[in-house]
Amino acid sequence: MRGPILAVCIATAALTLAAPAHADADTDFANTLHAYGIYGQKDYNAWIGKIACKRLDRGLDADAYASAKFVSMQLPKGSTTEQAWQFVGLAIPTYCPDKQYVLQQAAGQPVAPPADPNQPAMPAEQAS
Repeated sequence: MRGPILAVCIATAALTLAAPAHADADTDFANTLHAYGIYGQKDYNAWIGKIACKRLDRGLDADAYASAKFVSMQLPKGSTTEQAWQFVGLAIPTYCPDKQYVLQQAAGQPVAPPADPNQPAMPAEQAS
């Protein structure tokens, strides 16, 4: 009798502890922001994250410091500088992972410059 009860308990624990299915990126982003104490509408926060990436991509923000300043102006009054950096630190890998080098630069880590798309492809990158 203990065997079937133990099996049911193990199965129940496995189902209870299983990781939830991934939601969309915007929901995951909002949930992580909430863990940082950054609240607001999911769509608004995702929009700000995506705009921060576009600003980096288009050169409006030259670095992570400028991006954090932009984000801080969009967050609710009373938000901290730390929260602005947490927002940027989450937005970049979520919405523009190709820009992660700006976070590494802000942290003082050596970073190879991003590839220039106008340069000719290296032999290994050329289609055969």
